[in-house]
Amino acid sequence: MGSHSLLSLLLLLCLCISLISATRATDCSSLKLTGGKKQYSNCTELPALNSTLHFTYNATNSSLSMAFSAPPPKSDGWIAWAVNPTATGMAGSQALLAFKANGSMVVKTYNISSYSSIVEGKLSFDVWDLEAESHKDGKMVIYGSVKVAGSAEKLIQVWQVGPGVVDGHPMKHEFAKANLAAVGELQLVQKLSPAASSPSPSPQAAANSNSGYWVSEMNAEFWILGLISLLILM
Repeated sequence: MGSHSLLSLLLLLCLCISLISATRATDCSSLKLTGGKKQYSNCTELPALNSTLHFTYNATNSSLSMAFSAPPPKSDGWIAWAVNPTATGMAGSQALLAFKANGSMVVKTYNISSYSSIVEGKLSFDVWDLEAESHKDGKMVIYGSVKVAGSAEKLIQVWQVGPGVVDGHPMKHEFAKANLAAVGELQLVQKLSPAASSPSPSPQAAANSNSGYWVSEMNAEFWILGLISLLILM
């Protein structure tokens, strides 16, 4: 085989190796906060309302530092991120809600005891370092830290956006599919079981649990093995 073909194969091999490295990296660049003034260990694109959450869990003092970002329906609307310590929906949520007041962004706390009662007041857990900002892209960001139970490994989080604020009171949000889907678990601690004590998953279970990350990694590795075999046979 000519030197030109050999060089092409080597370049393709390097490309496949770089693809594996990319799939293994934790890259939050696509979810980068516009302000970018704080750094967090984790980031995730939430499954509803075009929103993201950046967060760092500190097990030493059982606290969660977070930055929630979402675009309100209107420029004078509001965004909210909440923890529900007692249930899996909106009722019972302890919320951080941000909106513009006299041209400046503010964050207020709301104890949502029911769907018909949204009362501003102290939450059932400590919160600190609360602030908010808005950006030209239409998104608002809530920054803050919340105290979580020392034994907590996950939280029920709820997030929402609303159309406006009247006399300091947030207007009701819509009840569209996206609004109703804005709830889920936030895993604080990842549990890794020893391989020896874990039963082997069935092929179907493995297929359901694996994401595109594993598929990309396997495909890239097969490419590399094939290329190495070709190089050896030359």
